[in-house]
Amino acid sequence: MKRTPIALLLLSLCIFLGPALGADAPATKPNIVYILADDLGYGDVHCLNPERGKIATPQLDKLAGQGMTFTDAHGSSSVCTPTRYGILTGRYNWRSRLQSGVLDGYVEPLIAADRLTVPALLKQNGYHTAIIGKWHLGYTIEGEGKKGGGQGKLAGAPMGAITHDGPLTRGFDEFFGFHHARMMKSVFENDRVTQIIEPVDILPALVKRSTEHIAARSKAWQPFFLYLPLNSPHTPIVPAKEWQGKSGLGDYGDFVMETDWAVGEVLAAIDKAGIADNTLVIFTSDNGCSKAAGINALEKQGHYPSADLRGSKADIWEGGHRMPYFVRWPGKIKAGSRSSQLICHTDLMATCAELVGAKLPDTAGEDSVSILPALLGTDKAPLREAIVHHSINGSFSIRQGNMKLELCADSGGWTAPTPGSNESKSLPPTQLYDLSIDLSESKNLQAERPEEVARLSKLLDQYIANGRSTPGAKQTNDATIEVRKRGRAAKEE
Repeated sequence: MKRTPIALLLLSLCIFLGPALGADAPATKPNIVYILADDLGYGDVHCLNPERGKIATPQLDKLAGQGMTFTDAHGSSSVCTPTRYGILTGRYNWRSRLQSGVLDGYVEPLIAADRLTVPALLKQNGYHTAIIGKWHLGYTIEGEGKKGGGQGKLAGAPMGAITHDGPLTRGFDEFFGFHHARMMKSVFENDRVTQIIEPVDILPALVKRSTEHIAARSKAWQPFFLYLPLNSPHTPIVPAKEWQGKSGLGDYGDFVMETDWAVGEVLAAIDKAGIADNTLVIFTSDNGCSKAAGINALEKQGHYPSADLRGSKADIWEGGHRMPYFVRWPGKIKAGSRSSQLICHTDLMATCAELVGAKLPDTAGEDSVSILPALLGTDKAPLREAIVHHSINGSFSIRQGNMKLELCADSGGWTAPTPGSNESKSLPPTQLYDLSIDLSESKNLQAERPEEVARLSKLLDQYIANGRSTPGAKQTNDATIEVRKRGRAAKEE
């Protein structure tokens, strides 16, 4: 058979590129879309809180029905910046210089330039990588000095402002978004500000950009990773006009409903592009519902943002860091399935590595465990030995099995008893709970089970000393770790 010049050219390209790409790569590598809500509580998703949740979330409920629901998933912290650090590095945030609170202003990046990130790992394995949304991990602005103008001093960068150490230097090919809530008017495209936009228009803009990105990347030859950290329902709580009044619970309920719509639009774009079967979608939140949502008022109307969990955003208790977590991958993950595996947001790194067949170096993903066995239904035992939690004021907790040790007398955050309060001063300095019978963390067992306190304290000390909580060579933390923060007030975010 006579071959045309074009056919010969294509054949030559296949022969030349075949060894570099692998026989079945990249077609067998799934696209990965990671959607991160901001300050969405566990109980804000209706299917997770049907009795005490009053906000309609049809798109998230549908997503849960299409894939796997993790009922024991956690942020590595109960506030924004630290959790995002854990997601992208597979390392606990308290190993970095940030020992409490969040980043403010245009400041030096929290992720070291030489640290492997999830997008960098995926780029090494043939992926296109993009972030659309909130960064909140630090970057400086050209001409504003080493600290980017100082913490809290800049309300936003002007049109044309340039960054030289933003997301593009931490593994991403594209960036469309903003630094954090106080600066969301300044929208960056890659390394510079190209728009000044009102907060109410941010979420629709992120949705539009994401759906366009998905449509475009679905036509490319390479798999893609889309990290989509939304601005909602974090403050400013600004539902668009068409969502105002929809929930009957005020602006926060309306904004949650708009967030649910946003997720539905992204999923619809994946389906429309015909790539659903080869796209792994993860939806979760960075931490619990914020008191800025008006939690007391919501509860009086019958809506409990933390469901039956104690506490909310900033706290060491479950309501601060136990998160909604849904994963969809048609044909690979059983629809409507549930997993009680204890997992952490830091687990994305190891999961991606296993997905693409990569081996992580000892200097990366120190606190990351692959959840792929759970997703595929092949897990036969707990995937994690234990998990470490962290609150806004830097209080520690460690959980193994059902036993949870909290090395503080108080919430470690914004819920009473708060750090430094008179009430907290009269409480035992340690809390111990058996979550199998006390999910609301109401009965402190520290006096009755001193052996558990000692055992879990020793395990935490080991994780700190080793610079990692997973097997591998010992690593060094970036700062001295102070385990007890008794009396240290929790700052507002």
